Amino acid sequence: MKVGEELAPLEILVTRTLIVAGAVASRDYQDVHHDAELAQQKGSPDIFMNILTTNGLVGRYVTDHFGPSAVLRKVAIRLGAPNYPGDTMVLSGAITALDDAGTAEVTVVGANGLGRHVTGTVTVSVPEGSA
Repeated sequence: MKVGEELAPLEILVTRTLIVAGAVASRDYQDVHHDAELAQQKGSPDIFMNILTTNGLVGRYVTDHFGPSAVLRKVAIRLGAPNYPGDTMVLSGAITALDDAGTAEVTVVGANGLGRHVTGTVTVSVPEGSA
């Protein structure tokens, strides 16, 4: 682990099932996350992913890189362009800070066909010898 190290990109196909399942799993029953007709009535071209699903995918991306012993300490994200069904989100990241205790700060970007869906930083602790 070193500052500047890039994480391998992760492509995630944004499906209706992923969007709806993520909303239901996080108990977000807003119609814009599961009902295309109502989402359109509210000005959206289709249903779109909620922030809790995005947050979970960002966390998965970082822990997949650092391994099963990694512990997320902080996830700070900001949403941009929506994730609509049929698009692909590509997550990329890099280690931007590292301390002697094995805690890393990772900058993460998730881009789709419309632009940046998510940007943020993740603080992760990695026990010695596991990364």
